[in-house]
Amino acid sequence: MFNFDGEILSNSEKALSLDNRAFNYGDGLFESLRVVHNKIMFWEDHYFRLMASMRIMRMEIPKEFSPEFLENQILALIAANNLEKKPARVKINVFRKAGGLYTPQTREIGYCIRTDNLEKAFYELSEKKCRIELFKDHYLNNGLLSTLKSTNKAINVLAGIYASENKYDNLLLLNHQKMVVEAINGNLFLVKENKIKTPPLTDGCLDGIFRKKLIEVLKKSEDYEIIEESISPFELQKADELLITNSIQGIIPVSNYRKKAYTTTLATDLLKKINMLARLG
Repeated sequence: MFNFDGEILSNSEKALSLDNRAFNYGDGLFESLRVVHNKIMFWEDHYFRLMASMRIMRMEIPKEFSPEFLENQILALIAANNLEKKPARVKINVFRKAGGLYTPQTREIGYCIRTDNLEKAFYELSEKKCRIELFKDHYLNNGLLSTLKSTNKAINVLAGIYASENKYDNLLLLNHQKMVVEAINGNLFLVKENKIKTPPLTDGCLDGIFRKKLIEVLKKSEDYEIIEESISPFELQKADELLITNSIQGIIPVSNYRKKAYTTTLATDLLKKINMLARLG
């Protein structure tokens, strides 16, 4: 079952038309949420990011799009799919309604909500190796649009194909200044002794919710200093740890970059704190 413009439909029903603007022009946004036992993790942060992104994309926000309205829409779908007592991944797609070519005829939007099962209720460190490399075929722009979760992710897609073809588990994306910006599927944190760096939004990285939460946790810590600063590729092999973060998987510790092997000491500690924060809401 999925939710299309407020109506819950079966997966066999057709909803999107061929003139859908997200399909034709990438004129859309999405949010990926983690729901545990009918509770949406970090819902307020996700909601306000979606609203801010819609304003940047010059989309008209429906009057009924309150936090409570969208939360009820999500939980109704969770119930329809019998996931109230299970962990779930929820994806919200928002797109401008059909009409026009590059120039839209309306700013009104439609939306779709989907759910998938998750194995674990809270975040756990994966024991799998994560071998990474730099992706140099294409570069991210370091403008405001690069910080959005838009439906136009061509560079991420091509990086994913390159990683698959060359037996890497992930790739780091660069901007036009050749600074490291993020991974294919998440933000990047670099750990060197007690200093932790993450690229600033002005470098073109995604304005990630898990990134935001991790920065909040680190700012309260007396043991570490968090810095939002550009990361050069030359710093990667000098780091103690590299962490990739996103709202669904939490923290993905990098195991190897070229000949460098990394530890996971901080990743383990941070994940405990984030899980505690998630439980508190």
